Amino acid sequence: MAVLESHNGYYLWKYIPSSAAAGIFLTLFLFATAAHAYKVWTTKAKFCWAFTIGCFFEFVGYCARASAHNKTGKLMPYIIQNFFILVAPALFAASIYMTLGRIIRSIGAEKHSLVKVTWLTKTFVCGDIMSFLVQGGSAGLMFSASTVNIGQGMVVGGLFIQIVMFGIFALTAVVFQSRLRSNPTPQSYSSDIPWKQSLNMLYAVSALIMIRSIFRVIEYLMGQNGYLLGHEWTLYIFDSCMMFAVTVVFYFRYPSELERGAGRDSANVQMVPQEFYAKV
Repeated sequence: MAVLESHNGYYLWKYIPSSAAAGIFLTLFLFATAAHAYKVWTTKAKFCWAFTIGCFFEFVGYCARASAHNKTGKLMPYIIQNFFILVAPALFAASIYMTLGRIIRSIGAEKHSLVKVTWLTKTFVCGDIMSFLVQGGSAGLMFSASTVNIGQGMVVGGLFIQIVMFGIFALTAVVFQSRLRSNPTPQSYSSDIPWKQSLNMLYAVSALIMIRSIFRVIEYLMGQNGYLLGHEWTLYIFDSCMMFAVTVVFYFRYPSELERGAGRDSANVQMVPQEFYAKV
């Protein structure tokens, strides 16, 4: 029977992690990893590799969490699950940010972007990398009473960076859509380019990641003795379920058609009569 053990007198866990719950999610994220890897391979949408790696990070994290059921006093399972589950959404975010740039280019709407398209992806991905590094650096500080507060502070700082970047990203997407609605481009009328579906997908997955990030901020601000860190169900509801939902939504609204659609439409735009431009 599993018992709660300490590591050098410090309890890494506030409960015995459920091997069954971790087993369910490691299986789900294993399927997600395989499904997204297949999508990238068949569609050649290389910018989605970051998302696929994020799925794999989730899988590794829940593998470590499952193994921790009988090893609550062991350091490595705790660090591995903490690191990989914490930073995986930053990898999801990288592909999400890159998708917006492709949506804008696919319908020739660069002039409607709040941020210059050539800088759009670079700006958000750089912020995402910063969030990843700050959160990742906290993993080695969460196993000692003397450093845990520093580690929690780093996690909160990294999550705040992620929240701010997602907020600016959402504003950029909304302003872009508003401007496009007022002044549509000829390509935006094409049925070959699923830009509306892709944009709605971005809103959905961004909202899920934002809610998850806010939850994790509150979790760490409440501290080691807080309710959220002391009860496992909160992690599975507000992190695990939401991040798996992100992988499902992204899969069924995969942005691989954007570039190919733009290629087909760019040839058709040449043939659009001048009268059409006047109506637009």
